[in-house]
Amino acid sequence: VQLQASGGGLVQAGGSLRLSCLASAGTFSTHSLAWFRQAPGKEREFLCGIRLSGSTVYADPVKGRFAISRDTPKSTVYLQMNSLKPEDTAVYYCAARIRGITTPPNTYEYWGQGTLVTVSS
Repeated sequence: VQLQASGGGLVQAGGSLRLSCLASAGTFSTHSLAWFRQAPGKEREFLCGIRLSGSTVYADPVKGRFAISRDTPKSTVYLQMNSLKPEDTAVYYCAARIRGITTPPNTYEYWGQGTLVTVSS
């Protein structure tokens, strides 16, 4: 499985951004996908995930602001981020694992390279 994240950039507080994660063909039939982020000096944290079934799960800090979706023909998972705050500044990663969604980063077998999101106040 190969993952390639993109779409990061600089955005003002209150703005929106959409990240993309291009996966190897067929990944979605065997792997769940998730988004994580890591801010400077902090641990990597789980944000949201999408299961094989298409059902989704969100961490409380992003619930209602972020949305994960999947386009299977394009083999791409998206993270739509709205109402961005300066504290959302971090490197964002997509990750995949062969079973269901879990929150600890060390339970994911595959990672994208990360894309930097900077939210200015």
